[in-house]
Amino acid sequence: MSSLWHPFADMHSVANAELIIRSGKGVVITDVHGRDYLDATASLWYCNVGYGRQEIADRVAAQMTQLHAYSNFGAFATEATIQLADRLAALSPMEDTVVFFGAGGSDAVDTAAKLARRYWDLLGKPGKRVIVSREHGYHGMHGWGTSLAGIPGNKAGYGGAFIDEVIHVGVGDTEGLGALFEQRGHEIAAFIGEPVIGAGGVIAPEPHYWAEVNRLCREHDILLIADEVICGFGRMGEWFGSIAYGIQPDMMTFAKGVSSGYLPIGGVLVGKRVRAPFWDDPVPGGVFKHGYTYSGHAASAVAALANLDIVEREDLIGRVRTMTPILDRALRRLEGAPLVSEIRTVGLTGAVAFRPDLLAADPALADKVAAACIRHGVATRSIRGHAIQLSPAFVITEAELDAIVDGFGRALVEVAGA
Repeated sequence: MSSLWHPFADMHSVANAELIIRSGKGVVITDVHGRDYLDATASLWYCNVGYGRQEIADRVAAQMTQLHAYSNFGAFATEATIQLADRLAALSPMEDTVVFFGAGGSDAVDTAAKLARRYWDLLGKPGKRVIVSREHGYHGMHGWGTSLAGIPGNKAGYGGAFIDEVIHVGVGDTEGLGALFEQRGHEIAAFIGEPVIGAGGVIAPEPHYWAEVNRLCREHDILLIADEVICGFGRMGEWFGSIAYGIQPDMMTFAKGVSSGYLPIGGVLVGKRVRAPFWDDPVPGGVFKHGYTYSGHAASAVAALANLDIVEREDLIGRVRTMTPILDRALRRLEGAPLVSEIRTVGLTGAVAFRPDLLAADPALADKVAAACIRHGVATRSIRGHAIQLSPAFVITEAELDAIVDGFGRALVEVAGA
């Protein structure tokens, strides 16, 4: 038994059953016993360029030898941090973008939420404090993210929300959203949503959903935050989900695919409107007193720059567009398989959802199937307790996708027959 307390884990069972991964190459990971697994999830949605990229390791090593990191507080900065900020600003669909860095997606969400409230405070509207999020949404696990979460299990047992000024709406309920904005728009600072709901179950938006959200936010003077932590950097076949779905955000949170997880980094892309009172227009007290020790960490910035070079040079976003229908066809082979109620795919992402009656009888069903997948050589996990996840690295081949789906199928048969 190790001393590691695993995230999102029942330590009563995990402590003596750790699956310890030693190495990875492409979409294959290998445990300490030498057994290989096809990684169906790109770890936690992030390893977009695949494992074993020597180029990233070499460039990070060179940066760490020269200067691994330095504080970016006040006027201090590092060359790598500025280079990454400029590059991300150039990729952003928002005008005059600036970048605030953190160490991951949870940092990014808390930053965006605080920045939204600080923005309205500077504009003389301190009463605009509420942030609206969606059912099934996942926005990290810091204080704001836990409160904004639309997955009840992620905030159960903590005595209620950490932050009270949060309202949840239905996944695609623009009518309810409009009514809420009409009634309480004067106290709503922002709406936050993932372009495609990820950990909540891989739920794609209805065709006109985001166009209506754009309109409602503009009409009621409410900031729009696109949570791009999963969708950003190619998973939807564009640099950002906001581009794929025509979202017009004021801020975009990002992490995961920016570095493919080679080192932790995330942050907020901030558009012209929100940057103005802090950067452009003289507003008394216009300082955002917020930051993290590792905001803009130099070695992490180099990992992101090297990762983005690979994405561009190998046209991996174009590859996502090519592989999207292939993933859909492969996963739909499981329609009608034991236990399955629904197959959902969008971009290079999918979910195999289980029958509600079976889940009601056995709430651990999704975890049992995920464990069976591992026994059949495929690493995946359950999402929202009702489905298993498919979100592979962009470098996956058609044969590897088929092998993952075959492993899913064998796991379904095993659990159904148990």
